[in-house]
Amino acid sequence: MATPTQKHTTSRRNNRRSHFALKGTKLAKCSHCGAEVVSHTVCKNCGYYGKKQMIDVLKKLSKREKKAKAQELKGQEKEAGHGGHDHK
Repeated sequence: MATPTQKHTTSRRNNRRSHFALKGTKLAKCSHCGAEVVSHTVCKNCGYYGKKQMIDVLKKLSKREKKAKAQELKGQEKEAGHGGHDHK
């Protein structure tokens, strides 16, 4: 195995490492509720992927939580410009 004949300076080492930084994740907006989601995944807020509902987010909630979540989703749909249309 070859051994380096000369030591690389910390400046040279750090310049090489300058491109190793992590990049932030890019988020897209959900087409149904407008929440930020990772692209190509089901929205955890409303359960939609594109125009289809994949997950029923209200299914596992208690009655009080269901009512609050339904109001929240209705408000988000109005903000997103859908006005509460049922996408089927």
